[in-house]
Amino acid sequence: MAFVRKVRTGSGATAVQIAEYAGDRRQRIVAHVGSARTEAELGVLLARARTMLEDPAQGVLDVGVEAQPTVEDLLVEPVVPALIAEPATVVPVRRDHAGRVVGTASRVLFDAVGGVYDSLGFDILGDGVFRDLVVARVVEPTSLLDSGRVLADLGQSAASYITMRRCMARVQREDYRATIAERCFDHASSVGDISLILYDVTTLYFEAEKEDGLRKVGYSKERRVDPQIVVGLLVDRRGFPLEIGCFEGNRAETTTLLPIVEGFQDRHGIADMVIVADAGMLSAANLAALDDAGLRFIVGSRMTKAPIDLASHFRWHGDVFADGQIIDTLTPKTRRGGNPDNDPALRAEPVWDPEAHPGSWRAVWAFSRARSVRDNKTLTAQENRARAVVEGQKAARTPRFVKASGQRKVLDEAGLARARAMAGLKGYVTNIDTSIMGPGEVISSYHDLWQVEASFRMSKTDLRARPMFARTKDAIEAHLTIVFTALAVSRTIQQRTGLALRRVVRELRPLRSATLAINGAEQTFPPLIDDEHQTILDALTDREVTH
Repeated sequence: MAFVRKVRTGSGATAVQIAEYAGDRRQRIVAHVGSARTEAELGVLLARARTMLEDPAQGVLDVGVEAQPTVEDLLVEPVVPALIAEPATVVPVRRDHAGRVVGTASRVLFDAVGGVYDSLGFDILGDGVFRDLVVARVVEPTSLLDSGRVLADLGQSAASYITMRRCMARVQREDYRATIAERCFDHASSVGDISLILYDVTTLYFEAEKEDGLRKVGYSKERRVDPQIVVGLLVDRRGFPLEIGCFEGNRAETTTLLPIVEGFQDRHGIADMVIVADAGMLSAANLAALDDAGLRFIVGSRMTKAPIDLASHFRWHGDVFADGQIIDTLTPKTRRGGNPDNDPALRAEPVWDPEAHPGSWRAVWAFSRARSVRDNKTLTAQENRARAVVEGQKAARTPRFVKASGQRKVLDEAGLARARAMAGLKGYVTNIDTSIMGPGEVISSYHDLWQVEASFRMSKTDLRARPMFARTKDAIEAHLTIVFTALAVSRTIQQRTGLALRRVVRELRPLRSATLAINGAEQTFPPLIDDEHQTILDALTDREVTH
């Protein structure tokens, strides 16, 4: 009669075999099923052996008799010396339910994202709940209440909602953001470029009806009337986040730059860096304060300053520009009057010198034919809307290039002509001397601003930083700290893999571990990972090379 037996091997594993009695109580091994090191693995092998005994069509058991598996409980019984050297135990097989899958989870994805979190040094916080909330925000951003579902799908035992709320309070009370910012700076210093710091602002609105001390109705590009806050973000040249801050929703964007930059300086003791910001940050107070602090800046210029800055060019060359032409000149520090440092009577543009031109900053203007085509297309559309309003064909708020003349609305021909003359131009204001940074590098440095814009887009879309349902200032700040941390993890994932964050999540989430219950024991088995997915996992564990 065929039976199942367990044999302790020299390596400490338990081998499961199918054997039969060959005579004189000697045992002949018919099939070796496998070796187990855990109770669950042993259960799997015993179930497989039982199936082989019950199915005469297996064709691998040459026992010469009909298989009759026993039904007693699993017992360890001594066996007389057999044909093999190692002592063996006979295991009568108990009929049991078939193996069942009791759960699956995307543990591979959780471990991969959590590994990036740890590699950035954020594990210094020693707060597992905070880490879980950050990982959940990266994988599937949702409400705090729903984060437990996401974590369960990732194979993580989620904390209770009350524990998560306590964690949020702890984030603000113990100033987690300061620690995160320190680790972000260390990371950017080792693998990034902190000589050039990019800054921009955005607004995050709330599903709330009433304003309070922080959430206020303010300027919105989307023309929303919901209460909002203004968020400033500082990133390195590659878009890796370094500092974040929030302000009242009705605060002017130009007044947010200095507090963020000064906080960054104080936190890290930096005295020399270049700040790059768009034209929204261009104010006399901002530039003067940055200069007084010994910081260098590159800020986008407003088109209204072009006629003054380029007065010499327009006098000597008209409004004709060559594609790619760059003009390095001066711009007045204030809007009052013209620019005494730049005499249009002189054909040559002056070379900016802080000592020789105390009332001016350096200005770099560039012309692009492609930009000119886009600008003229926009101007044509604006002109058509203006003409429709002037002719009474369209009743709407007064568009650009429409002005009042008595009781009538007329087309602003002069303003339209000035705008067309400036089409294709883009200006940049800086306090960096030409001997340190040429005009081409000034322009290329400014163009790196797309990185901070990309980070903002990621925070709004992939990480769903808005709309926010938090009500108190501390809860809002804690939410932004989680978003800030998740943004650092997400940017690192993208930089290491070269793939978009959503693509990485989409590829790794289907790799699900399975927990099986067999013969009263449970065991979790990892998924089979092919070469393509292993390449992604390997990239996530690789540290970037220091530049």
